[in-house]
Amino acid sequence: MRRMIGAALAGVLALGACGTADEDEPSGGDATGGVTKVKLQLQWFVQAQFAGYIAAVDKGFYTEQGLDVQILEGGVDIVPQTVLAQGQADFAVSWVPKALASREQGAQITEIAQIFQRSGTYQVSFADSSVKAPADLKGKKVGNWGFGNEFELFAGMTKAGLDPGKDVTLVQQQFDMQALLRRDIDAAQAMSYNEYAQLLEAKNPKTGQLYQPSDFTVLNWNDVGTAMLQDAVWANSEKLANDTAYQQTAVKFLTGTLKGWAYCRDNVEECRDMVVKKGSKLGASHQLWQMNEVNKLIWPSPNGIGLLDETVWKQTVDLALTTKNQDGQTVITKQPEGTAYTNEYVQKAIDSLKSSGTDVAGTSFQPTTVTLNEGGA
Repeated sequence: MRRMIGAALAGVLALGACGTADEDEPSGGDATGGVTKVKLQLQWFVQAQFAGYIAAVDKGFYTEQGLDVQILEGGVDIVPQTVLAQGQADFAVSWVPKALASREQGAQITEIAQIFQRSGTYQVSFADSSVKAPADLKGKKVGNWGFGNEFELFAGMTKAGLDPGKDVTLVQQQFDMQALLRRDIDAAQAMSYNEYAQLLEAKNPKTGQLYQPSDFTVLNWNDVGTAMLQDAVWANSEKLANDTAYQQTAVKFLTGTLKGWAYCRDNVEECRDMVVKKGSKLGASHQLWQMNEVNKLIWPSPNGIGLLDETVWKQTVDLALTTKNQDGQTVITKQPEGTAYTNEYVQKAIDSLKSSGTDVAGTSFQPTTVTLNEGGA
């Protein structure tokens, strides 16, 4: 796993740069005409997973902070924390375990906001496969995407007493659910807001109707106790330590970002429409489902959206240190060094938004009910 991640990180040194939307260097906090240009690197293609950032651009929340934010789309060949570490972006969105692995390999990055408070990763099986707990994966064909997305799965199997290298047959899974639908594998990795919906957007050949949740069983790593922190905002460690303008930009960027996410909590359909307009690859009902499910991962945030819970951070680090893959390797080999995270800048953003009347906790949040269409249309 670590070799795979290392190869992927090395392979995107050039790709990270060419994956940006233009050739201008990020400002790093330099202002032109009173406006500071900022580049944000996403970790995947445009979808409602990133609706808060898109809304902050479209609704002018970044402009209110004196920022001109350019959102750089991610993809299979782009490692956002590497793009950030190379200076090709000012901030990046990345899962914490992946970023910790990059830090151990030398990336000078620091987490400045924890947007997702809960994990969205599932392991999904057909209900008739009798996979009701991680221990039931023994002897099964278990799909996973690799590239750093499988850490919770390995932790769940390890906690259940399974050896991932011996007790299951690991299958490299595509970023869709076709292998499970064809029953080529017994359990598939899925995000609650994306691939799981793809199952419910597919027709059951036995009934001619769309599949229903009752047709599947879901292992939710939050329930199992092996959830790891996912979408976080990362910044350049050296600039945070030495560049006052960059520090100020970080607070402004987070202020606009958190306001964007609060807007998408309260305006689900409008944010869905923004995402679709930006060119999301999957359709309107899929993006509405995704917006609703992403909100569940963020809200409520009793201490304020983006504030990192140190207990959950410790769980993520401990799992990254102790969970072994099929080759006996762990995500990281030692405790993160230096300033791996800070709540300083997000707390300032939270305080600013609270003073202006923005609900940053969402304690009364209630998800909506979404009807999916075939193919997510």
